Amino acid sequence: MIWRKIIGMFLCAILLVQSFSAFETDQYNLPPAPLADIGEEVEEYTLEQLREAINELNAEIAKKGVSEKRLIYLRSDEAITKKVFNELGAGIIPFTKAQNWLNSHKFKAQPARYKTGLGDSIYRFVPSNYFTISATVNLYGASFGTDKIAHFFQQGFSYYKKYKNGLKQGLSETEARKKVVNWGEFSEKTYFGTLVSGVYSNGDLAANYAGMKFYENLTHSVKLGEITKPPIFILKEGFWTINSTDILKPFMTNHFSEALNPSKFSFFLRSTVRGTLRKKACKTWRERFSDLSKQDFENITNELKLWHGEDYGFSESDNFITIGNTCFAN
Repeated sequence: MIWRKIIGMFLCAILLVQSFSAFETDQYNLPPAPLADIGEEVEEYTLEQLREAINELNAEIAKKGVSEKRLIYLRSDEAITKKVFNELGAGIIPFTKAQNWLNSHKFKAQPARYKTGLGDSIYRFVPSNYFTISATVNLYGASFGTDKIAHFFQQGFSYYKKYKNGLKQGLSETEARKKVVNWGEFSEKTYFGTLVSGVYSNGDLAANYAGMKFYENLTHSVKLGEITKPPIFILKEGFWTINSTDILKPFMTNHFSEALNPSKFSFFLRSTVRGTLRKKACKTWRERFSDLSKQDFENITNELKLWHGEDYGFSESDNFITIGNTCFAN
């Protein structure tokens, strides 16, 4: 009886730590029917929050008697990025306004979300991971867990602040980004990943990095491979105005999918994940993507090791569990 209580308390402690540090996700298990693409609806929501952010700043800018020092701040990168964060990324880690909305909103396009049952989940023997699992959604053709939206808007903002601090300290852009990526890798090895759940998620790191680029893009042009994306906001006669409504689509990629961009699993998880994929999901992968070969899937995974040619902290492993090496093995 005493051992049962001790084990119960231990599992509760693990669950509590995970609840305040990380969500897990499962894209290995495909939904019974392909998910509807809710990208446009999420874009509309995001645009509404951005409008709310600049309306609040512009209202204060328009007030009489605002000091010159305050006006300089209200028209700064710092003010607009913080305001956008408050509208989308605020919340107790890892919960955010945007993810809460994504998890509860009634989308016009259906089916909008999918969460596999415990019996079929890759975490069926690790309930503490399963009970923090995020539903899968499809945004602009990329399927990933809703936790990636939290990473994008919340951890992306942390990345952005650290990047800006690095520049203030005299680091070059390359050095500042590298410092941020190193911090992200450390956090994923510890309190955001491996230490609490046994999972080092390359997808989480990609979402963090893409989120940093999003916050940069609020007021500056950013390079996305060969494309230069114009700033989302510009100052016009002293007031913030929306310059581009192409907000999220360029950032939503297969980098966020933990089936296509595989995670590093601790030894005690690895065999369960691989076995579950083989028994429960491989057949569906082969049927639904019958036009893709083992090499095609391996090529997709290899292309996700960099984010538009940039290092986001991807960590290699000889033990990756990929669709190619598991569902198409000889």
